[in-house]
Amino acid sequence: MSKLMAGTYVELEVARKVEFGYFLTDGYEDILLHIAEMKTDELTIGEKLEVYLYHDHQNRLSATMHRAALVYGEASWLRVIDINPRLGVFLDQELRRDLLLPYSELPEERSEWPRLGDHLFVELTHDKQGRMLAKMARTEFLTADFTPGTEELKNQSLVGTVYKQFPDGAFLITGEGYLLFLPHSEMASPVRLGQELKVRVTYIREDGRMNASTKPLKHDAMDMDSEKIVEYMQGRGGSMPYSDKTSPDIIMEKFQLSKAAFKRALGKLMKEKRAYQEEGWTYLKEKE
Repeated sequence: MSKLMAGTYVELEVARKVEFGYFLTDGYEDILLHIAEMKTDELTIGEKLEVYLYHDHQNRLSATMHRAALVYGEASWLRVIDINPRLGVFLDQELRRDLLLPYSELPEERSEWPRLGDHLFVELTHDKQGRMLAKMARTEFLTADFTPGTEELKNQSLVGTVYKQFPDGAFLITGEGYLLFLPHSEMASPVRLGQELKVRVTYIREDGRMNASTKPLKHDAMDMDSEKIVEYMQGRGGSMPYSDKTSPDIIMEKFQLSKAAFKRALGKLMKEKRAYQEEGWTYLKEKE
């Protein structure tokens, strides 16, 4: 009984030649090797050939002599080459047939879906008809040989790719093999699957995995918030009808800052004698 399965390399025997290629066999089932999937002009009847099995555009199990980017039982990074809102995203497996990652494997929020050109860490599975599908790869594929983080990395910047998302955050891996967890509370803005991010290491766990943040350190954030307020006042002629007594809702609406962050930024400006407050208004001081 034939046990041929898409997504695997198998050795088959060349059974016969036809106008559009060759039929290969395992003794139970014949598989077409189309001319377009050959890397040589001629094959010899009876010779053994290693090929990769996949389903062609007519959903027939077919063979190719070209190397695939993903094999069943392994995991790899594949590039997003098309997005279908009803089906999911299509990945480049370096064959004539692209690989579907179904929408059921993607985040519920469309804003968290990958974009064209992003790379996703996936493994192969099959639908009920035995056709290849992608699914998000299990973390075990990464943890087997990841690079443990060390204390020297704390507060250092790293670049990682989001390979998995969970309700409480996202997991990233860097080119060096470091594994990072980015909690939602440490995201400066929402992230998407497959997104490449610059993050800051905040904590190194005993097992070498690390926590990360995309938010700046408090003193850096205070500098940016202060300059945001200065730019706002400069655009209004040097003043604004807001102070540390203004309601949090108005501050959030005008500056996208929390009341605490707004007060810290204002306090910094006044300490540096760049601003002052009077009767509920804040003014920029003129340079002497």
